[in-house]
Amino acid sequence: VREGRQRGARVSCEVTPHHLLLTDEAVRGFDAASHKMNPPLRPESDREALIEGLHDGTIDCIASDHAPHPAEEKEREWDLAPCGVIGLETTLPVLYTGLVEPGLLALPRLIELLTIGPVRCLGLDHPSQLPASPGTLARGGVADVTVFDTRESFIVGAPRFFSRSANSPFRGQRARGRVAWTIVGGHIAYDRERDEPPSG
Repeated sequence: VREGRQRGARVSCEVTPHHLLLTDEAVRGFDAASHKMNPPLRPESDREALIEGLHDGTIDCIASDHAPHPAEEKEREWDLAPCGVIGLETTLPVLYTGLVEPGLLALPRLIELLTIGPVRCLGLDHPSQLPASPGTLARGGVADVTVFDTRESFIVGAPRFFSRSANSPFRGQRARGRVAWTIVGGHIAYDRERDEPPSG
């Protein structure tokens, strides 16, 4: 990507939470349900290079790469199971916990990579996008907002995922940065107190 840009190519680059936080060590248990993905997980040196790409701007945005699969498809022999893990409801908290809390990435940069970064990749930040570009909190803009609490921790996937699939490499781990509300187009699509199932 760096070389392409130096040559004047119009290229963009995204990365996923699982490739930023996991390495091929996670595959040792051959758990295809939670760890078989494409591209496959790579060594620590690759993970470090991806984090470097977040800092120097080589990577433009982070995508959840949400790929749900029924348990009967994923819980098979490695060669037969499809690639992909879910990420829609875990992206923000696992990245906050794995990158921001240990000081590997600043919170404003993480928010940029999850919001205005994808907008720029898609060319939606053009001046014609008035009164305000998507992915921003500008007055008059589209109210697509996620409100989260960096102090609150929870167990990923407990008591259940909202996705009908549970093929997550982060299931059972403790994460911080719990989402309280998701607002889409000015309407509350998710309210934790309203929508979260009871924990007991």
